[in-house]
Amino acid sequence: MKITIVGGGPGGLYFSILMKRQDPTHDITVYERNPEGSTYGWGVTYWAGLLDKLRAGDPESAAAIAEASVTWTDGVAIVRDERTVHRGDAGFGIGRRRMLALLADRARELGVRVEHEHPVAGPDAPELADADLVVAADGVNSLLREARAERFGAEITSGRNPYVWLGTTKVFDSFSFAFKETEHGWIWCYAYGFSGEQSTCVVECSPETWRGLGLDRTSEADTLRLLEKLFSDLLDGEPLIGREQHGDGAPAQWLHFRTLTTRTWHDGTTVLLGDAAHTTHYSIGAGTTLALEDALALADALRAHGTDLPTALAVYGRRRRDELVPAQSAARYSAQWYENLPRYMRLEPHRMFALLGQRHSPLLPHVPPQLYYHLDRAAGSLEPLRRLKRWLGPRVAKAAHRA
Repeated sequence: MKITIVGGGPGGLYFSILMKRQDPTHDITVYERNPEGSTYGWGVTYWAGLLDKLRAGDPESAAAIAEASVTWTDGVAIVRDERTVHRGDAGFGIGRRRMLALLADRARELGVRVEHEHPVAGPDAPELADADLVVAADGVNSLLREARAERFGAEITSGRNPYVWLGTTKVFDSFSFAFKETEHGWIWCYAYGFSGEQSTCVVECSPETWRGLGLDRTSEADTLRLLEKLFSDLLDGEPLIGREQHGDGAPAQWLHFRTLTTRTWHDGTTVLLGDAAHTTHYSIGAGTTLALEDALALADALRAHGTDLPTALAVYGRRRRDELVPAQSAARYSAQWYENLPRYMRLEPHRMFALLGQRHSPLLPHVPPQLYYHLDRAAGSLEPLRRLKRWLGPRVAKAAHRA
């Protein structure tokens, strides 16, 4: 097949690798509009289960990603000025730029053409004219999807809280949180290492706090200084780093997360992959993982159904929509937990941190936090209560939604 992939993110590049491994005679080109080495974001997170899947798909790129990653097991939260620790499963971080370079090198090694600074204008672009399969991996703002918006049935909803994506020279050896109360409300930070030199920091707050602190109108430089002061105990005096400056006085790039869903994932020979098809709130750290899993599922469907492209694309879409349900549910509840943060901040810090770990629960929003904490502790040692909790959560959430 002649396969054209629009978008050189992790999902698009990894799909090109998988297809070249399946059949080296596939003619595959990846078009990426940005320059090589230019990417939005600092580091990405993933968990051990993803590495197992990547090893099955392509051991060489999996080994390179694992070697370039850092790992942690603990979660640390600073609530006001009190630090608490939670023991957890192993997590991994890798620089997004580093991951893209490793995948692009592996793709080229297998014979894929990777073209940077090469935007594709839309579905009628000459680059797509004779492709047997077009993979739209061009992100949440996908031109290919939007050109056929009615066919794909995309829906986008915006979150309430503004957030900003930053880096820091503070190297975290655990996934860390800090929650600070100001005279204008709460502001918080998620932070994790992705190399031996830098970490990612995502800062979020309510719109009221954002405006009250003047973050809606201050320059990026002044924003960084204010955030460094607020989170000084988390950063240990290390600076925060913004995106590339666009002149003195440029504002910080605060965003509102957009949740994307699509009714169908293919139209003719064009198929969606990664953020072009779906997004899940950054607080569950699953965006890159889901894109790579899309690539694995699409390659599996094409292997299983050979030249029957319509069947392969339909099977891929059904499978991934079903598999995404738990992640999308977890992301929705996670985002809501943070949007309702004051509800949990009256708890003692270690209890608040315990409920932070339970933020994906559909039952939690409907039970007083103190009561839920005790219920969860008891369920940890009583299997019948644990089963009741799992059974009750979706039913309470469904009843509340109907009401």
